[in-house]
Amino acid sequence: MRIAAIHSQNGKIFGTHQDNHFRPLLSAGAAVRDLRDVIVLVGAGKLQHGAPVALSSVKLAAPVGPLAKNVISVGKNYHDHAQEFARSGFDQSGDKVEVPDAPVVFTKAVTSLADPGQGLPASSDPTNSTDYEGELGVVIGRRAKNVKRADALEYVFGYTIVNDATARTVQQRHKQWFLGKSLDGYCPVGPVLVTCDEFGVPDAQELATYVNGERRQFARLRDLIFDVQAIIEACSAYVPLDPGDLIATGTPAGVGIGFKPPRYLKPGDVVTISITGIGELTNPVV
Repeated sequence: MRIAAIHSQNGKIFGTHQDNHFRPLLSAGAAVRDLRDVIVLVGAGKLQHGAPVALSSVKLAAPVGPLAKNVISVGKNYHDHAQEFARSGFDQSGDKVEVPDAPVVFTKAVTSLADPGQGLPASSDPTNSTDYEGELGVVIGRRAKNVKRADALEYVFGYTIVNDATARTVQQRHKQWFLGKSLDGYCPVGPVLVTCDEFGVPDAQELATYVNGERRQFARLRDLIFDVQAIIEACSAYVPLDPGDLIATGTPAGVGIGFKPPRYLKPGDVVTISITGIGELTNPVV
């Protein structure tokens, strides 16, 4: 199943995406406005839809939220990017190793969440060092605490695409990554959320990032150093994961800081991230 969200006259609502149409989900006759309610309805198999509308006539919104906690993010989680980041001089995480022994976990502020098609505001970065990071997003489907690896995928509701946009100079200056990762609009998500039964296990699906049509990043999801199961096991050992929580799993090599000189985003650029089985998340840079 493909879950989408749109901006309606009465605010953001959720529905299903099929045959180029959006079918709003209803609960007791009212539009569903919270992904957590969608998760409950899908789990119960009780889906009621309103009248379908053509996707061409609506504006997509991020297919998550409202988020109860920050976006949980993993850094240095592809071998090639871990090496690229270590060489860049921007790694202020403390260890500066090319391959971490455990997941490097940070968060992005809830206020950084952005929609498909929304302008990525690089002009708000006073350091002019905004970078892109194409990533697989994981949405939790039920409360997870002390989950073992073997059971981890049972706690996943679905998958989406995340652009973990970063103000690199801010990230470097403040050592911790939170500020550089959390500017308003620096976490585009979408275009849809694909439930785990349709998406399958993250493995051979391909992730690619394009800037102005030029492919900058490419990887298969099996290339993750710490896969989805390992991330859920590691995070849930310390912090409970709840339905609707969003995890960004890390980015492969090819980010702007990997070039010499760095190739940062600038107004007028267009970033497109694709993942097999999900689609394309596109955001213009403003």
